[in-house]
Amino acid sequence: MVTTSYARQKDALETYFDRTAAAAWTALTGTEKVSPIRETVRAGRARMRANLLDLLGADLSGQRLLDAGCGPGALAIEAARRGAEVTGVDIAGNLVALAQERFGEEANRVDFKVGDMTDPKLGNFDHVVAMDSLIHYRLADVVAALSAFAPRIERSLIFTIAPRTPLLATMHAIGGAFPRADRAPAIQPIALAALDRAMAAAPALRGFQRGRDLRVQSGFYTSHAVEWVRR
Repeated sequence: MVTTSYARQKDALETYFDRTAAAAWTALTGTEKVSPIRETVRAGRARMRANLLDLLGADLSGQRLLDAGCGPGALAIEAARRGAEVTGVDIAGNLVALAQERFGEEANRVDFKVGDMTDPKLGNFDHVVAMDSLIHYRLADVVAALSAFAPRIERSLIFTIAPRTPLLATMHAIGGAFPRADRAPAIQPIALAALDRAMAAAPALRGFQRGRDLRVQSGFYTSHAVEWVRR
């Protein structure tokens, strides 16, 4: 069961992505020209998305996949192209609508939904992928969310965190100097060792073991992917 602090942060993220920064995220995740800083973020996200898909494999025929925090749907669509039966869910209705608009008829290959990614009503899956959709949550809330997924996962849980590094800490300090109205909800850096300990201690995750991991750094984008697989 997710925590009260998870629910509060989820509400803040919904407001940000669905209202405050809707236009900015439409531009960032599209192909139009953006600032050099945002271009590094766009490039980093593209690399991370490709890496996560590589972790899943080239042939996903018949496998059920939840894209948790699907945004404009790029990962969900590519997984469907590889044969997966994909559900894409996001709290930001405008991003889900954007996915359906961008991919046209092909969007029908994915069951896009607006809602909380941890909702058990979404069903059971072979894989859950959460790309950059947990990076605004504290460690305890991340583990709570992953624990909520666990009973409904048959094969793997793949997600990203913002790794705790000196460079990232400096970037966050610089970002904190801007007026609050101009800032996204804070990213919560997490140390990998602390994450591993917390997940190993979580009762709901005892049926899983640590798999592969990888990091992508591109300008102002730094994200670390972690895989946990069913024993």
